Amino acid sequence: MLLVHQVTSGYIGGHTQHPSYKEICNGDTGHAEAIKITYDAALIDFETLLEIFFASHDPTTPNRQGNDIGTQYRSAVFCLDDTQKIITENMIKALNAQGAWPNPIVTQVNNAATFYPAEDYHQHYFANNPTQPYCLAVAAPKAAKIRAKYAHLVKSND
Repeated sequence: MLLVHQVTSGYIGGHTQHPSYKEICNGDTGHAEAIKITYDAALIDFETLLEIFFASHDPTTPNRQGNDIGTQYRSAVFCLDDTQKIITENMIKALNAQGAWPNPIVTQVNNAATFYPAEDYHQHYFANNPTQPYCLAVAAPKAAKIRAKYAHLVKSND
């Protein structure tokens, strides 16, 4: 994204300190797989990032994204302050009222918690592994959809 400075893959919202990917996959850490986005709020607002978030995944199925099942795959937003929380809750209400999805949105709206960066091999995973089967079948179609819908926000070399 043109207006995003950094995206870090990691884990948040659980009870295990410094979890590993293997621990996350077991589903007993309480953490969700997540990304931390660093951006300049003067260039892109939180609401636009939320729009992209809701457009990039199915926020209506609890603890599941595609074929991946478990609490680590839950849809969640971890808000830094009350303003972000209100914006998120209002967007969920609006999307539900518009019928944006056939089922109600179940995205959790949480206060920010300790974010643990994932292992190095998870950082920029899609960019570094474009021919990996998961990337071809799941990530590539999602990325293409978002790039088309938000082309004005995407770098040409992204």
